Amino acid sequence: MAPPDPQRTEALRALIEGFLQQRLADKLEKLDKKEKAVEKLGAEQLSGRAALYAKFEYKTWLADAARRVEKVQAVTHSLKPIHPDAKGTNLYCLPSTLAPLSELGSHALGQRFEADVVCDARNLDVYQFLKLPFLDKTLWVLCVESDIDLASAFSTDPAEAAQWLAAFASLAQPIGLLASHTLAKQLYWFTGTNPHSDADFHLLAPLFPTSLVHEVHLTLQEDRFGDAAKAAWAASNAGRWSSHPLREYPQLACRQMGGSNPQNISQLNSERRGQNLLLASLPPVWESAAVKPLLGVGSMFEAMAWRKSVRNLLKSLRQFLETDPANNQRTRGHRADLVEQLLDELMQLTAEQHTLPPGWSQDPACHLPQAQKAWLDPEAAPEPGDDALDEMAAAFARWLNQQLRESLAMADPEYQHWRKQARELFKLAEREGAL
Repeated sequence: MAPPDPQRTEALRALIEGFLQQRLADKLEKLDKKEKAVEKLGAEQLSGRAALYAKFEYKTWLADAARRVEKVQAVTHSLKPIHPDAKGTNLYCLPSTLAPLSELGSHALGQRFEADVVCDARNLDVYQFLKLPFLDKTLWVLCVESDIDLASAFSTDPAEAAQWLAAFASLAQPIGLLASHTLAKQLYWFTGTNPHSDADFHLLAPLFPTSLVHEVHLTLQEDRFGDAAKAAWAASNAGRWSSHPLREYPQLACRQMGGSNPQNISQLNSERRGQNLLLASLPPVWESAAVKPLLGVGSMFEAMAWRKSVRNLLKSLRQFLETDPANNQRTRGHRADLVEQLLDELMQLTAEQHTLPPGWSQDPACHLPQAQKAWLDPEAAPEPGDDALDEMAAAFARWLNQQLRESLAMADPEYQHWRKQARELFKLAEREGAL
C-alpha cells in the first residue's frame, strides 16, 4: 500500500479543522447571547466556554462523531413522510442500481441525486461533517473508499483511524433490524396464480422517495424562480427572444410536512421548509370549437365530408381498393375497419348536433332531409324508428359509393354491403342509448 500523501492529508485536516472552528464559533456566539440575556458572568461563563473548547478539540470531536454516527442514516427512501410517528426501516438505494423503467422514478436520477438523512437534530452535525466536499468527492465517499490520506488526517494511530473510517462509512446502513410499523402503509401485491393462497402474495411497504422529491423540488424552483427563468420571462413580457425555455407548472399542489419543525421529518424536508410540491395529475380539459347547427347544407354528409379526418379515411379506403386486393378475410377486415371509422365520424357528428338546443332543425335555413332532421334533432322531430335507421343507412351507403365512384366502379353490391354495415352499427348505437 502506498504511503499517505502529506499534502493531501494536510488539506483534508485543514478542511476538518475549518469545519470544527466554524461550529465552535457558532456555539460561542449563541453562548454569548444566552449569557448576556441572563446576565451571568465570571466563573460560570468561563466554565461554559472551556467546555465548548474541549468538545470541539479535533480528536475529541471526531471520536464522539464516530460514536454518534450509528444514530444517523443516509437515505434515499424514508418512512416518516408516510406517517410522522412511524418507526421502521429507511433505505439508501443508489438510483443507478435500480431497475430501469419507462415510468418516472428514483432510477431516473442516475448519479444526480442528494441523499437525505434521518436522525435527531443533535446528531445532524455528523452528517454535515460527512457531506463536506473535498475536490470532487465528499468525506463520506472517501470513508467508503477507505482513503488512506483521510485516515491519516483523522489520526496518527492506524487502528483508530481505520475504526473511524469504518464507522463513518456505515452511514447508509439501516439502523436496527428490517421492520415496518403499524402506522406505515402496507399492501398485498399479487405475484402468483392463486388469489386464495397467501403464498401468492408479496407484502409491500412503500417508502417516500425523498431524493427524487428533492430533485423535483430543485428543478421546479429553478424553472420558476431561477435567474435564467426570470430573465426569460422578462424577455417574453418585453416581446424579445430568449434562448432559455420557459417552463410552466399549472395547478401545483403543496403538501406541507413536519409542521413548525420540518426537521422532524428529514433534513431535505427541512431545506424545503416542509414543502413537497405535487404536479397536477389531471386529465386535460378538452377545448373544442363551438358546435354549429347544420344550416345552409342539403345533407349532413356534405358537412361531414369537409372534415379532415373523413377526407383522410376516404383517401385511405380509395387507395386500398384501387390496388384490387385479393378477396380474402384480411381484405374484408381492413375494408370493414376503414368503413367503421367513417361510421364513427358520422356518429361523432351526430353526438355534436345532439348537444344543440332542441328545435334547431326548425330554422328555415335548415335544408336537411326530414330523416336527417329527425336523426340530428330527435327532440324536435319524431324519434327515428326502423324506417329512419334504414333510410340513414341507405343515405350513408349512397354517399360512400359516390365518394368512391370517381375512380372505382361502385355498384349495387357495394351499396348493399355499406348499407348493411351501417345499419348494424346504428342498431347497436340505438340499443346502447346513443340514439
